[in-house]
Amino acid sequence: MAGPQQESGKESARISIIADHREKRTKTCEWLRTFDAEIIEKQLDVADYIVSDRVGIERKTVADFLVSLMNQRLFKQMENMASSFERPVVILEGDPKMLFLSRNIHPNTIHGALSSIAVDHGIPIIWTDSPKSTAAQIFWTAYREQGKERRGLQARVCKKTKNAAQQQEFLVAGLPDINSVLGRRMLREFKTVRNVFSLTEEELKRIDGIGDKKARKIWCLLNSGYEEKTS
Repeated sequence: MAGPQQESGKESARISIIADHREKRTKTCEWLRTFDAEIIEKQLDVADYIVSDRVGIERKTVADFLVSLMNQRLFKQMENMASSFERPVVILEGDPKMLFLSRNIHPNTIHGALSSIAVDHGIPIIWTDSPKSTAAQIFWTAYREQGKERRGLQARVCKKTKNAAQQQEFLVAGLPDINSVLGRRMLREFKTVRNVFSLTEEELKRIDGIGDKKARKIWCLLNSGYEEKTS
């Protein structure tokens, strides 16, 4: 599917969308690939898609929504979305009627959950009727952010930190190919961010989960001189 064009008739810069790696086999992600967008797969701790430095999107089918409501994960997810993104969005995919027919959940509970998402957490809910429609909504939200608003794309979720430990974890998780789990492991072993950032290549390779290639990338980043790009 062709991407948006500028008024001059020339194609605009290509839109980039970060998708959680668990989304790559979904119909939504398949449709998203038909748009003129770069799909970047990442392991995301919060949200299913990130479309700018301020917008994260949580995609839920009707079935997903009801399961997360029943096992009480829903409100923790919404809390994380609200604390991680300036403009979080929830997309509910499917027939709205099935929200009240699929499970033996009292309608008042469902209405209360929807109200809590919108009012308590301040997260707008967008309904789509199919994976194709969801993909279009994600793409055009990304286009609005990156093309119209000129917002950048931020790969890392910067949660509102509550303590020093969370800030330290965020710093270490910014290293190449280091996720939050591996970052915590490094901090537990070496105690401080300074110690982690001072590790030699050989010391990095002794950490469970870091091989030769990853250790080299980390060491090179930490020890290379800064060269500012002027264009």
